[in-house]
Amino acid sequence: MEQLFKLKEHGTSVKTEIIAGLTTFMTMAYIIALNPNILTGYGAGGQELWNAVFLATCLASGIAMVCMAFLANKPFCLAPGMGLNSFFAVVVTQIVTLTGMTYVASFQAALIIVLAEGVVFIILTLCNIREKIVEAIPYGVRMGIAPAIGLMLLNIGLGSNVYIADENFNQFFVLKDFFGSLTATYAADTMGTAYPVMVLSVIMMFIGLFVIILLAHRGVKAAVIIGMLIASVIYWIGQATFLGTDPFANLATASWLPAFGDMANLTLLKFNFAGFIELGWFTVITLIITFCMIDMFDTIGTLVGTASRAGMLDEEGKMPQMKQALLSDAIGTVVGSCTGTSTVTTFVESASGVEAGGRTGLTALTCGIIFLLCMFIAPIAAIIPAAATSAALIYVGILMLSGLKNINFDDFEHVVPVALMLIAMPISSSIGHAIGIGLIAFSVINVCTGKAEKRYILTYILAAIFLIKFFLVA
Repeated sequence: MEQLFKLKEHGTSVKTEIIAGLTTFMTMAYIIALNPNILTGYGAGGQELWNAVFLATCLASGIAMVCMAFLANKPFCLAPGMGLNSFFAVVVTQIVTLTGMTYVASFQAALIIVLAEGVVFIILTLCNIREKIVEAIPYGVRMGIAPAIGLMLLNIGLGSNVYIADENFNQFFVLKDFFGSLTATYAADTMGTAYPVMVLSVIMMFIGLFVIILLAHRGVKAAVIIGMLIASVIYWIGQATFLGTDPFANLATASWLPAFGDMANLTLLKFNFAGFIELGWFTVITLIITFCMIDMFDTIGTLVGTASRAGMLDEEGKMPQMKQALLSDAIGTVVGSCTGTSTVTTFVESASGVEAGGRTGLTALTCGIIFLLCMFIAPIAAIIPAAATSAALIYVGILMLSGLKNINFDDFEHVVPVALMLIAMPISSSIGHAIGIGLIAFSVINVCTGKAEKRYILTYILAAIFLIKFFLVA
């Protein structure tokens, strides 16, 4: 392990790396079931397609993390990206409408777009073009990515408990109703059966958060995962005691055998080229460019932001082994398209593993192995309550705000783009779009104040591309 991952050089140990990998897994395990739900239109594609996408999610994620571990030796974990999978599902639905093909046939046509994106990224990475794009992001803007991600993590962490729907699909602001219910009695009557779930979730979220904070204050490296486990256990007890439901009931009837036959029949190298051509070349090229831009800047932002928090950036704000890290996500995307899932990208939840002490590829390898095992133990991953995951994300989000100390608040050329990213990232839930807004703001201020320099030419080009995407392609 020492020779493979240089643990001593990075000031870590096998135990710390494994705990970090498990921590990251627990914060991103939701994608295992959520991704097939989204990509199959919550049942529109049928159970067989759901099974195939489920297996593809585990396989593509696991293989991408193995690549990250051995090619880049970084603690970043990958899986089919949120946002990109929703966009993919929308594209599949549009293909159904445009061509009249079945959902499965349209799905197989859309996989070609993901394949093209992955191949393009492999070529761009090997030619060092993606690294040049990373370097084109001005240093001040680059330093603002981590705290912006921190706010997005806070939003995600609170978001899973901010909204809850009752049996009639009415939405409630959970935190607002929760604190309002302390002084009013109408909330329980208004929310019905959703009320006790809301109370239990919010209480467990804060218990988990403060357990993590107290353990971290005492220097416990496994603070995040211990806090999540304590919150989970208390939630399960509360679920059984106060809600009268068995949190482990689904384990008795769950299927533990992977449906490899469904993947082989429906998604494994099942590219529908005839349906793909029916879309027209302009539509195809536009879709590929859109997927590439969203994925590229989401990945770049996550890598830079998380590496910044882990102290992996040099004095110029550059991350060693960036090329290999970018290549890992490109390989994951190609594997995903061949097995049956949307774009694979670096997950922002990797920050939880970094905060748990993960500094090498052993963290990514640990998480990747667990993802592969989930083909057989998925029902166990499904019982981790959202409240526990939220506690970890909120804690990590708070810590990532410390990156603001690296921003020169007297320099409007950098502080304005960073301020806009701080707002845009949690609102849009897109790292890439927020970076685009930051680049546009930097370019406008830079050019209009007469500070335009040749070294920022690529920055201006990227800003122009984002403007075109926002107003013409969005």
